Amino acid sequence: MRILVIEDDRKISDFIAKGLRESGFAVDQASDGIDGLHLALTEPYDVGIFDIMLPGITGLDIIQKIRASRINTPVIILSARRHVNDRIKGLQTGADDYLTKPFSFSELLARVQALIRRASGTTEPVFLKVSDLSLDLLTREVHRAEQLIELNPREFSLLQYLMQNTGRAVSKTAILEHIWGYNFDPQTNTVDVLVCRLRAKIDKSFNKKLLHTLRGVGYVLKSSE
Repeated sequence: MRILVIEDDRKISDFIAKGLRESGFAVDQASDGIDGLHLALTEPYDVGIFDIMLPGITGLDIIQKIRASRINTPVIILSARRHVNDRIKGLQTGADDYLTKPFSFSELLARVQALIRRASGTTEPVFLKVSDLSLDLLTREVHRAEQLIELNPREFSLLQYLMQNTGRAVSKTAILEHIWGYNFDPQTNTVDVLVCRLRAKIDKSFNKKLLHTLRGVGYVLKSSE
């Protein structure tokens, strides 16, 4: 999956790009409207994330031009403008979603994933399964080998996140942002403690281990070594 980020604030742009790459996406960045429009018109993307106020031409102008060129890439507008009329204008211009600054990366990621599902015609599964481990998003029950496993809300959220990324490495930064939000102190060992608690519940009593540590990378949930 490939994403285009057009944002002139380098700090925000790098923050978004880092999180998306850690979540498995390929990311192209542009810091002004002219370069961003060129990329949007010439390269294929699964989602675009555009600021409104950009050097050169605005994010709304970019959306108008790509829609006029029959490019249907889903677009999320990022803007400090919070008035309902600004959101309406953005959506009427051709954007698919509108997110105001400041924002949580976890929310942005969820919106990106939702747009990708909508574009591909798929729906979010309510039942996740890896080997003999299962998670029901409706009843919020977790079973392994038909044994009910009690998880607190954060343990459940972590397991859901890992199962949704089965076989893919998930970094500590991504877990921090997904569970606690990007303002949480990344220097603590909170992730390690949470993973340890989850591992004790889903792996300790079973011969086949599913939750693995990738040193220097993060964690991965998979059915085999």
